[in-house]
Amino acid sequence: MNFDNFKKILPKITKIPLPGIASQLKMAPIMRQDAIESMEERMKTARKSAVMALFYPNEVNETTIVLILRKAYVGVHSNQVGFPGGKAELEDTTLEVTALRETEEEVGVNIHTIEVIREITSTYIPPSNFLVQPYIGIVHNTPTFIPQESEVAAILEVSLQDLLSDAATIEKELTTSYATSIKVPAFYLNDHVVWGATAMMLSEVKDIIVEASSN
Repeated sequence: MNFDNFKKILPKITKIPLPGIASQLKMAPIMRQDAIESMEERMKTARKSAVMALFYPNEVNETTIVLILRKAYVGVHSNQVGFPGGKAELEDTTLEVTALRETEEEVGVNIHTIEVIREITSTYIPPSNFLVQPYIGIVHNTPTFIPQESEVAAILEVSLQDLLSDAATIEKELTTSYATSIKVPAFYLNDHVVWGATAMMLSEVKDIIVEASSN
């Protein structure tokens, strides 16, 4: 999608009722779907974090979203694809501030160039006990990304057209922190498997854009 056309649907994106958990569950592993009710109590005391679904025009003015491949480390999100973002710090006045600060730290996009469009449905991550608040944002010019050396193994620039394609939705057998050899719904983007909480949030982002584009 041409970025000029994408900007035209932004007013609709801001007003569309969020599809919420129904959209997220389309990309949730089956055991997560079964455990939704049992998670509600844990969510009340979960640690807070925020991420940014950041859109921008690439060099040919094609609408693009940035994802990151996290470095391998001892932890539940090692070597996984996610949005720029991270945990809330004491100095963060809001979770939106958290998302902006972490985006600048992880991919080098100045917070003053980011226009936050809206927040979407929060997502709970059981293995790390984080409640993640996602935001949709845009940068009006092609950014020069600077990956955070300590956190980011690679920056993935994903075409919106690829995200919207039915071919991007797959099923993958994985071994996770809580199960061995389970089949999970996922997105296959830029030769990477995107699953779990990131896929769930990305599913809602996708559904919002599809809805805004169809009206």
